[in-house]
Amino acid sequence: MHSSQADSPCHLLLAASADYCLLSISGFLFSLLLAPLSLIPVHAQDTGTASTEFHGKGTAVSVTVHDPSGQPISSSAMVKVFRGTIPAGQAETNNGRAELVVYDLGEFTVVVDAAGYASAQKDLYINAEGEATVDVYLHSLSGNASNVLGRPVLAPKAKKAVSEAFEALGADNLAQAQKHASEAVRLAPGHPDVLYLEGVVFLKQRDWSKAQDVLQKATQVDPSHASAFSALGMTLCDQGKYEAAVAPLERALQLNPAATSWDTRWALAKAYYQQARYDQALQMSQAALVSSNGKAPEIELLVAQSLTAVGRYDDAARQLREFLRNHGDRHEAATARHWLDRLAASGKIHAN
Repeated sequence: MHSSQADSPCHLLLAASADYCLLSISGFLFSLLLAPLSLIPVHAQDTGTASTEFHGKGTAVSVTVHDPSGQPISSSAMVKVFRGTIPAGQAETNNGRAELVVYDLGEFTVVVDAAGYASAQKDLYINAEGEATVDVYLHSLSGNASNVLGRPVLAPKAKKAVSEAFEALGADNLAQAQKHASEAVRLAPGHPDVLYLEGVVFLKQRDWSKAQDVLQKATQVDPSHASAFSALGMTLCDQGKYEAAVAPLERALQLNPAATSWDTRWALAKAYYQQARYDQALQMSQAALVSSNGKAPEIELLVAQSLTAVGRYDDAARQLREFLRNHGDRHEAATARHWLDRLAASGKIHAN
């Protein structure tokens, strides 16, 4: 490694990417928040299938929650569906069943919480319209269940307002979403899910400061709210507060590593990189790339940056060439080519 700052590993690519560096959080990641939420809850039914409640295009999803014996749970359980880290809908079970409607294709995560049971989650991939069924099996808490049992419960009217707000977000109707969110805040101002909803609305409005305040309150009220920690970390990244973003993003992964989505890992990798924690940035960006299953090939550029920063120039070049080979038609391809040229010009790699 040369001693001059201009030739240091991190500067080789950073100098070439002033207009691109690290793919801003308010770009792709925030587009996830701005994209119409894809699941809209319908009321849980005693019997029948979701198709009886669904009209129009989409996929009707029926979720059955089982107790440890394998039978449908007799007590109430809350079923939440996420697309990435953003809540896409929720419904309460009735006789162990809840129903929702999905209007987009792709990957979702179903999370179930019930008093006395450990939180459970199930990944769901939808690739066609029609119907889908999901079975989630709960396990009894081996330790103290106070955290689950003590979590505040939303009253019916507040729960309805929250559901309607997410339905409006799913329809990309921000005005209606804000209206229902305001009603939810009036009815249950301190509930973590209501605070989370309010934070999502502020995020969609790009009001980072208010989003940060509300999401911080959500994490204080419910220190187990992984999605609130994740959204808070992304909000801090959007404001360039990378050092502050690390803790909530790490906390989100600690709380629920299985259900926490790849975009949380990507945001954390960027925060690590900005803090010159290059080894961690490399590890986390590689994990984000694998778990994204090809949905965000742009992550490969952060992997290449991190490889360069730790002095693995040939590996960085291979990553960039692979990106160009598979995604040469994307607008990021120009950046990848420029970075390759910079690496070659510096003598770190042989030009191809």
